[in-house]
Formats: sequence, structure tokens, C-alpha cells
Amino acid sequence: MAAATPVVRCVDVVKWFGGVQALRGITLDVYPHQVLGLVGDNGAGKSTLVKLLSGLHHPDSGELWVGEQQVKGLTPHEARRLGIEAVYQDLALCDNLDAAANVTLGQEPVRFRIGPFAFTDKRKARALTRERLGAVGARLPDFNASVRRLSGGQRQAIAIARATVRAHRMIMFDEPTAALGLVQRQTTLGLIRKVADQGVAVIVISHNLEDVFAVSDRIVGLRLGEITIDSPVAETTHEEVMACMTMGAPIAR
Repeated sequence: MAAATPVVRCVDVVKWFGGVQALRGITLDVYPHQVLGLVGDNGAGKSTLVKLLSGLHHPDSGELWVGEQQVKGLTPHEARRLGIEAVYQDLALCDNLDAAANVTLGQEPVRFRIGPFAFTDKRKARALTRERLGAVGARLPDFNASVRRLSGGQRQAIAIARATVRAHRMIMFDEPTAALGLVQRQTTLGLIRKVADQGVAVIVISHNLEDVFAVSDRIVGLRLGEITIDSPVAETTHEEVMACMTMGAPIAR
């Protein structure tokens, strides 16, 4: 059951790019412990909404709330400070570094400082990485291996673990199962489910309706910048969601 207070809320959000209206009055609540599947055809507004919630875009009108605080002029730095992270399709991992270096990148535990120089506490970095991976039920066969040597599913697990270090409110996943095999897809969906089970709000953006229905509690469909369906997954069907995405209205039952 959804919590009474959303962790993130959009109220009548509008976004223009020149003469193109990308978002047309989006009102959306995102709750902790819940996986929200965000679907829509290309150009529906999914990426614009995610970038707005990440602080990369600013709404032209409307309100954005994080917890009980209305946020204006959200930046990526402020979004991270507020506990909001995004895991994009390219994962943004450093292939030449190992898992611990990637998970703690930019927030490395410091062993000691000499003037302007800080020396990483590698033992703490590795312990934090094991703890974060363990929290989402992931394991790595070799912590010393550079991530370029790992499988797609293992790389996805590292990206998820890194996001959970800072994201105490919400994590957004952009096409998390793209280019993964069947077993890796199922593993990744399981990791995402465990993130939500820890109390974090999760948004999954995907073109794969099978994956969205498998992992989500709730599904929101966009068409031409508008929400055309917002329903618990158990109360809708693939056909109804597709109709809302393509025609703007559900099929007759």
C-alpha cells in the first residue's frame, strides 16, 4: 500500500523546448516502497520528466515537491543532496576501475589528508561496496576485477549499488534491462525490486512492457506529454496500456 505522503510530487508541470511542448500539465505522485513503471512511445515525454526530476531540466510552470519541501531551480547536485539518483542506460561506469572504486566514486571514504591531498581508505570502500551489493542481493566473483571484465548484469548491479549509497528517497532506472540476456534481465529486475523493498521510491523507464509488468506495482503511461493511464499493475492489462500509449484512451472491455 502506498504511503500517505509521496517522496516526490509533480503538480501541473509544463515544459517547452522552443515551440514543442514536451510536458503538458503532468501531475504525478511517487511513493516509497513502490516501483512505478513509466512507459510511452518515443517522444512521449519520459526522458524529459526524468531529466526534470534529476535537475537537468527546469519546468516552465507547475510545482515540484520533494517530501514536504517545494523545490525551485533544482540542480543535479541538489537532487543528489535530496536523495534522488538516476541510473542511465550507459551506466556511466569507469571501465578501468574495480567495483569498490566505482561504487564510491566521488564519495570515497578518506583515510587521511595531507594538505589538499586526500588518500582513499580502500578497506572502507570495499566494505561499503560489499554492504551495498549485499543489500540488493548481488554478488561479485572477483572484487579486484576491472568492471570491463564483468557481465552486463554484474555491471548493472554495480551501478545500482552506487545509486543506493546516496539515494535515500528515489532512484530512476532508464531502460535497465536493455541489451541483457534473459537470466541477467531477471536478476536485474530482482535487484530493482529489492531497492524498493528497502523503502526507496523507484521509477523504471522501459519500452519492454513484460519487464515493466513483472517488476512494477503501478504503471504510468505517457502520450504526447500527457499522462493517459495511471493504474496499479494488477488492475490493468498490456492491451489497455498499449492503447493508452498509442491512442490516448484504453480499449473497450
